[in-house]
Amino acid sequence: MLVHYYASHPMSKADAARSAVAIGLTWVWSVRLTHNYFRRERWQWGEKEDWRFNEMRREYGKPWWWMSFFAVYLSQQVFLIGLCLPMYAIHSSDKPWNIWDSIATGACLTGIVIAYFADTQLYEFVSRNENLSKVGKPIVPNLEEGLWQYSRHPNYFGEQLWWWSLFLFAWNVGQGWMFVGPLGNTLCLAYVTVLVERRMLKKDHRAEAFREYQRTTSVWIPWFKRTIREKAKSS
Repeated sequence: MLVHYYASHPMSKADAARSAVAIGLTWVWSVRLTHNYFRRERWQWGEKEDWRFNEMRREYGKPWWWMSFFAVYLSQQVFLIGLCLPMYAIHSSDKPWNIWDSIATGACLTGIVIAYFADTQLYEFVSRNENLSKVGKPIVPNLEEGLWQYSRHPNYFGEQLWWWSLFLFAWNVGQGWMFVGPLGNTLCLAYVTVLVERRMLKKDHRAEAFREYQRTTSVWIPWFKRTIREKAKSS
């Protein structure tokens, strides 16, 4: 909605190619994210509440009903405006397309592709474990295949790559200060990462395996696993 608002505003001025690419990329990102949400929820609308919301409700107790307005709902709107500032920048400058736009486009697409495959691999892993549980077989404690072999949160990395690459468009037209949008989102996702990993360590059947996973595998940026020799040196 925001990218179309900026593009159609009477005072908008933009390079036609940059505007078209930004709108197209935003649609591709939106479709991927929406598809992942409904697939994860088994194609049901609002059937389950996000576990992070439940965690915060338990942590803050009775005041949570009003705190949630600021901590969840209002804050997300602020993040959204910040994240979408590059869309405003794109439609506030008619600077001709250049090599940095091409780099930003490639990086945005890379982020979307990484997030898609990471989420798909996670969905398949969860589905396999659910099937194993139904027939009384032991489940696999951690997903350490595909992209998850090189990063504990490759889906988060893909999402961050998308937003930082979108910012590159803004930087290219002289709006470098707009880094505040993706930076705020990165800090928020860092906090979410901590919540997710704490939750994993609370599960007895996977705590030990996940601790080993933490010691050997990068948090976000995909990288080669640490070897036994490297672990011995660090200890």
